Amino acid sequence: MELRIGYFYPDELNLYADRGNVICLVQRCRWRGVDVRVVPVELRERFDPDEFDILILGGGQDRDQRVVADDLVEVKGEALRAAVESGAVVLAACAAYQLLGHYYQPAEGDRIRGLGIFDAYTVHPGPAEPRCIGNIVVEWQGRTLVGFENHGGRTVLGPGAAPLGRVVVGFGNNGQDGTEGAVYKSAFGTYMHGSLLPKNPHFADHLIWLALKRRYTDVTLAPLDDRLELAAHQAALQRAKAGD
Repeated sequence: MELRIGYFYPDELNLYADRGNVICLVQRCRWRGVDVRVVPVELRERFDPDEFDILILGGGQDRDQRVVADDLVEVKGEALRAAVESGAVVLAACAAYQLLGHYYQPAEGDRIRGLGIFDAYTVHPGPAEPRCIGNIVVEWQGRTLVGFENHGGRTVLGPGAAPLGRVVVGFGNNGQDGTEGAVYKSAFGTYMHGSLLPKNPHFADHLIWLALKRRYTDVTLAPLDDRLELAAHQAALQRAKAGD
Protein backbone atom coordinates (compact mmCIF):
# COMPACT_ATOMS: atom_id res chain seq x y z
CA MET A 1 0.00 0.00 0.00
CA GLU A 2 1.04 3.58 -0.58
CA LEU A 3 0.00 6.98 0.72
CA ARG A 4 0.74 10.38 -0.79
CA ILE A 5 1.03 13.35 1.56
CA GLY A 6 0.85 16.95 0.36
CA TYR A 7 2.67 19.26 2.77
CA PHE A 8 1.37 22.78 2.12
CA TYR A 9 3.49 25.91 2.68
CA PRO A 10 6.30 24.15 4.60
CA ASP A 11 8.29 27.38 4.97
CA GLU A 12 5.46 29.80 5.74
CA LEU A 13 3.30 27.61 8.02
CA ASN A 14 5.49 25.65 10.41
CA LEU A 15 4.90 27.29 13.78
CA TYR A 16 5.58 25.26 16.93
CA ALA A 17 7.05 22.32 15.02
CA ASP A 18 3.93 21.48 13.01
CA ARG A 19 6.30 19.71 10.58
CA GLY A 20 6.40 16.97 13.18
CA ASN A 21 2.91 15.91 12.09
CA VAL A 22 4.29 14.95 8.68
CA ILE A 23 7.25 13.13 10.21
CA CYS A 24 4.94 11.19 12.52
CA LEU A 25 2.61 10.06 9.75
CA VAL A 26 5.50 8.97 7.56
CA GLN A 27 7.16 6.93 10.30
CA ARG A 28 3.98 5.23 11.49
CA CYS A 29 3.21 4.21 7.92
CA ARG A 30 6.72 2.89 7.28
CA TRP A 31 6.67 0.83 10.47
CA ARG A 32 3.68 -0.94 8.96
CA GLY A 33 5.23 -1.40 5.54
CA VAL A 34 3.13 1.33 3.89
CA ASP A 35 5.09 3.35 1.33
CA VAL A 36 4.80 7.12 1.75
CA ARG A 37 5.59 9.93 -0.63
CA VAL A 38 5.69 13.49 0.75
CA VAL A 39 5.41 16.37 -1.71
CA PRO A 40 5.80 20.01 -0.63
CA VAL A 41 3.17 22.29 -2.15
CA GLU A 42 4.57 25.81 -2.31
CA LEU A 43 3.23 29.29 -2.97
CA ARG A 44 1.88 29.85 -6.50
CA GLU A 45 1.87 26.10 -7.13
CA ARG A 46 -1.30 24.34 -8.28
CA PHE A 47 -2.10 20.71 -7.54
CA ASP A 48 -4.39 17.97 -8.75
CA PRO A 49 -7.15 17.20 -6.18
CA ASP A 50 -6.63 13.49 -6.85
CA GLU A 51 -2.88 13.70 -6.24
CA PHE A 52 -2.84 13.35 -2.45
CA ASP A 53 -4.41 11.13 0.20
CA ILE A 54 -3.47 13.40 3.12
CA LEU A 55 -3.01 17.18 3.08
CA ILE A 56 -1.15 18.85 5.96
CA LEU A 57 -1.26 22.59 6.68
CA GLY A 58 0.44 24.13 9.71
CA GLY A 59 0.24 27.28 11.78
CA GLY A 60 1.86 30.68 11.38
CA GLN A 61 1.81 34.24 12.59
CA ASP A 62 -0.61 36.79 11.14
CA ARG A 63 1.95 38.07 8.62
CA ASP A 64 2.56 34.53 7.35
CA GLN A 65 -1.17 33.94 7.22
CA ARG A 66 -1.65 36.95 4.96
CA VAL A 67 1.13 35.73 2.66
CA VAL A 68 -0.60 32.41 1.99
CA ALA A 69 -4.27 33.52 2.21
CA ASP A 70 -4.71 34.82 -1.34
CA ASP A 71 -2.70 31.91 -2.76
CA LEU A 72 -4.81 29.41 -0.83
CA VAL A 73 -8.07 30.91 -2.11
CA GLU A 74 -7.15 31.90 -5.66
CA VAL A 75 -4.58 29.27 -6.65
CA LYS A 76 -5.34 26.19 -4.58
CA GLY A 77 -8.88 26.74 -3.36
CA GLU A 78 -10.85 24.91 -6.04
CA ALA A 79 -8.61 21.84 -5.93
CA LEU A 80 -8.56 21.78 -2.12
CA ARG A 81 -12.35 21.90 -1.94
CA ALA A 82 -12.57 19.09 -4.49
CA ALA A 83 -10.09 16.99 -2.52
CA VAL A 84 -12.09 17.43 0.69
CA GLU A 85 -15.37 16.57 -1.01
CA SER A 86 -13.80 13.40 -2.41
CA GLY A 87 -12.81 12.29 1.08
CA ALA A 88 -9.14 13.25 1.24
CA VAL A 89 -7.80 13.61 4.76
CA VAL A 90 -6.85 17.15 5.80
CA LEU A 91 -5.15 18.28 9.00
CA ALA A 92 -5.03 22.07 9.40
CA ALA A 93 -3.52 23.66 12.51
CA CYS A 94 -4.14 27.14 13.90
CA ALA A 95 -3.61 29.71 11.10
CA ALA A 96 -4.47 27.13 8.45
CA TYR A 97 -7.54 26.09 10.44
CA GLN A 98 -8.71 29.70 10.45
CA LEU A 99 -8.12 30.01 6.70
CA LEU A 100 -10.25 26.94 6.04
CA GLY A 101 -13.18 28.74 7.66
CA HIS A 102 -15.14 31.58 6.08
CA TYR A 103 -12.84 34.37 7.24
CA TYR A 104 -10.42 35.61 9.88
CA GLN A 105 -10.74 39.16 11.19
CA PRO A 106 -7.37 40.07 12.77
CA ALA A 107 -6.97 42.66 15.50
CA GLU A 108 -5.63 45.11 12.92
CA GLY A 109 -6.08 45.32 9.18
CA ASP A 110 -8.53 43.98 6.67
CA ARG A 111 -10.49 40.78 7.00
CA ILE A 112 -8.67 37.74 5.60
CA ARG A 113 -10.94 35.62 3.46
CA GLY A 114 -11.01 31.86 3.85
CA LEU A 115 -12.07 28.85 1.82
CA GLY A 116 -15.27 28.11 3.74
CA ILE A 117 -14.52 24.39 3.98
CA PHE A 118 -15.40 24.62 7.66
CA ASP A 119 -18.61 26.41 8.55
CA ALA A 120 -16.74 28.68 10.96
CA TYR A 121 -15.34 32.18 11.28
CA THR A 122 -12.63 33.69 13.47
CA VAL A 123 -12.36 37.13 15.05
CA HIS A 124 -9.46 38.54 17.06
CA PRO A 125 -10.97 40.61 19.92
CA GLY A 126 -7.99 42.97 20.10
CA PRO A 127 -5.06 43.56 22.45
CA ALA A 128 -7.31 44.20 25.45
CA GLU A 129 -8.19 40.50 25.55
CA PRO A 130 -5.57 37.89 26.56
CA ARG A 131 -4.28 35.33 24.09
CA CYS A 132 -5.44 31.75 24.35
CA ILE A 133 -2.13 30.18 25.27
CA GLY A 134 -1.01 27.09 27.16
CA ASN A 135 -1.32 23.32 27.32
CA ILE A 136 -4.63 21.93 26.14
CA VAL A 137 -6.47 18.66 26.70
CA VAL A 138 -9.43 17.67 24.53
CA GLU A 139 -11.85 14.77 24.81
CA TRP A 140 -12.12 13.02 21.43
CA GLN A 141 -14.10 9.83 20.81
CA GLY A 142 -13.81 8.78 24.44
CA ARG A 143 -10.05 9.42 24.59
CA THR A 144 -7.88 12.45 25.17
CA LEU A 145 -5.82 14.56 22.82
CA VAL A 146 -3.03 16.74 24.20
CA GLY A 147 -1.25 19.70 22.66
CA PHE A 148 -0.27 23.32 22.98
CA GLU A 149 -2.30 26.32 21.83
CA ASN A 150 -1.33 29.94 21.24
CA HIS A 151 -3.86 32.04 19.34
CA GLY A 152 -5.50 35.42 19.64
CA GLY A 153 -8.43 34.66 17.36
CA ARG A 154 -11.69 33.24 18.64
CA THR A 155 -13.36 30.76 16.32
CA VAL A 156 -17.12 30.21 16.25
CA LEU A 157 -18.59 27.14 14.57
CA GLY A 158 -21.72 27.27 12.46
CA PRO A 159 -24.28 24.47 12.16
CA GLY A 160 -22.39 22.89 9.25
CA ALA A 161 -19.28 22.10 11.31
CA ALA A 162 -18.90 19.64 14.16
CA PRO A 163 -16.22 20.25 16.78
CA LEU A 164 -13.19 17.99 16.81
CA GLY A 165 -13.67 17.54 20.56
CA ARG A 166 -14.58 19.05 23.90
CA VAL A 167 -12.13 21.05 25.96
CA VAL A 168 -11.03 19.51 29.26
CA VAL A 169 -8.14 21.90 29.94
CA GLY A 170 -7.41 25.05 27.96
CA PHE A 171 -9.34 27.40 25.69
CA GLY A 172 -10.06 25.62 22.41
CA ASN A 173 -11.97 27.52 19.76
CA ASN A 174 -12.96 30.54 21.81
CA GLY A 175 -12.59 29.88 25.53
CA GLN A 176 -16.35 29.99 26.10
CA ASP A 177 -18.36 27.24 24.45
CA GLY A 178 -16.07 24.31 25.30
CA THR A 179 -15.41 23.30 21.70
CA GLU A 180 -12.05 22.68 20.07
CA GLY A 181 -11.40 22.44 16.35
CA ALA A 182 -13.76 21.52 13.56
CA VAL A 183 -14.53 18.49 11.41
CA TYR A 184 -16.04 18.30 7.95
CA LYS A 185 -15.96 14.95 6.16
CA SER A 186 -12.30 13.84 6.65
CA ALA A 187 -10.98 17.38 7.14
CA PHE A 188 -9.86 18.29 10.66
CA GLY A 189 -9.06 21.77 11.93
CA THR A 190 -7.45 22.34 15.31
CA TYR A 191 -5.62 24.87 17.47
CA MET A 192 -3.37 22.13 18.88
CA HIS A 193 0.31 22.50 18.04
CA GLY A 194 3.21 20.90 19.64
CA SER A 195 3.32 19.01 17.26
CA LEU A 196 -0.01 17.25 17.70
CA LEU A 197 0.38 13.77 16.22
CA PRO A 198 3.54 12.38 17.91
CA LYS A 199 1.92 12.70 21.35
CA ASN A 200 -1.42 11.39 20.11
CA PRO A 201 -0.67 8.18 18.19
CA HIS A 202 -4.32 7.12 18.30
CA PHE A 203 -5.32 10.24 16.38
CA ALA A 204 -2.42 9.85 13.95
CA ASP A 205 -3.56 6.29 13.24
CA HIS A 206 -7.12 7.50 12.73
CA LEU A 207 -5.92 9.82 9.95
CA ILE A 208 -3.82 7.05 8.38
CA TRP A 209 -6.73 4.63 8.54
CA LEU A 210 -9.11 7.12 6.91
CA ALA A 211 -6.65 7.78 4.11
CA LEU A 212 -5.93 4.09 3.46
CA LYS A 213 -9.64 3.19 3.62
CA ARG A 214 -10.36 5.80 0.96
CA ARG A 215 -7.86 4.17 -1.41
CA TYR A 216 -8.10 0.49 -0.50
CA THR A 217 -11.56 0.15 1.13
CA ASP A 218 -10.88 -2.75 3.51
CA VAL A 219 -8.01 -1.77 5.82
CA THR A 220 -6.88 -2.87 9.26
CA LEU A 221 -3.88 -1.18 10.85
CA ALA A 222 -1.35 -3.45 12.51
CA PRO A 223 -0.76 -2.41 16.14
CA LEU A 224 2.51 -0.69 17.04
CA ASP A 225 4.52 -0.54 20.24
CA ASP A 226 3.40 2.91 21.41
CA ARG A 227 4.82 2.82 24.93
CA LEU A 228 7.05 5.87 24.38
CA GLU A 229 4.35 7.84 22.58
CA LEU A 230 1.77 7.08 25.23
CA ALA A 231 4.24 8.00 27.98
CA ALA A 232 4.72 11.37 26.29
CA HIS A 233 0.95 11.71 26.03
CA GLN A 234 0.49 10.93 29.72
CA ALA A 235 3.23 13.34 30.77
CA ALA A 236 1.63 16.13 28.74
CA LEU A 237 -1.76 15.27 30.19
CA GLN A 238 -0.47 15.47 33.74
CA ARG A 239 1.31 18.79 33.12
CA ALA A 240 -1.82 20.29 31.62
CA LYS A 241 -4.04 19.18 34.49
CA ALA A 242 -1.49 20.46 37.00
CA GLY A 243 -1.53 23.84 35.31
CA ASP A 244 2.18 23.79 34.38
